[in-house]
Amino acid sequence: MKKAEKVTFIDGLSQDLQGAKSVVLVNYSGLSVKSQQELKSRLKAVNGRMVVVKNTLLKLAGQKAGINKETLTDTVLSGQTALVIADSDPIAPIQVVGKFAKEGDVPKFKVGVIDGKFFDTISLSQLSILPGRDVLLGQLLGSLISPMYGLVATLQNPLQKLVYVIDQKSKEVSN
Repeated sequence: MKKAEKVTFIDGLSQDLQGAKSVVLVNYSGLSVKSQQELKSRLKAVNGRMVVVKNTLLKLAGQKAGINKETLTDTVLSGQTALVIADSDPIAPIQVVGKFAKEGDVPKFKVGVIDGKFFDTISLSQLSILPGRDVLLGQLLGSLISPMYGLVATLQNPLQKLVYVIDQKSKEVSN
């Protein structure tokens, strides 16, 4: 890349980083080109994307975007680094990367920033195994509704017994 192209690239990347819901750095060494394409297509399905960036350019773009300083340390920015950027749902791309890594042991989480908060490797791994947002909302809704179903069942039980008793008495009278 020429110097002018680098400046344009850094400007574009810093704008992407500022507008992202989450940014996760992964080590993609050992990932074949075919596997990279597969991962990128899976990420695209959940409105995420993976961008392979040189560490020096990432550091400059991150500083310009105001990314957390823990994310841009030299220890994190060593080796091969790719960015996983989420534009809408901040967790879905992390789950995709986690599932993909479980299948092939690559890529590995480094660090990430989700809604402006820093997350380390362990936290990202834990987030990657959580159920999806829709599943969690369904579980919450079920937890909120279950006491109401219990109340309705409790209130209906005496009525059902009354109907049963009346039915039995009507059968005895008719015999």
